[in-house]
Amino acid sequence: MDRKDNMPIWVFLGLMNIYTRKGGLILFWSSLLFGLICVPISYFGLVEMIDWSWVAMMAALSLWYWMSIKWVDKHSDWA
Repeated sequence: MDRKDNMPIWVFLGLMNIYTRKGGLILFWSSLLFGLICVPISYFGLVEMIDWSWVAMMAALSLWYWMSIKWVDKHSDWA
């Protein structure tokens, strides 16, 4: 995505290499799905490297992507 004059830096960084709304939604849903998959993995300790910090990180990233998509929908346009 090209940065517009009125675009905040957090929106630009969130969707830097995403040029379509479909691509942004794929990014959002995949991060949300991975975060949900991490919940039982963290709870049961199935994979030692994945703990609750992954769930928190993926939740924050999903929120960031969703807010960036909504900002572009409201204030700008997709390619």
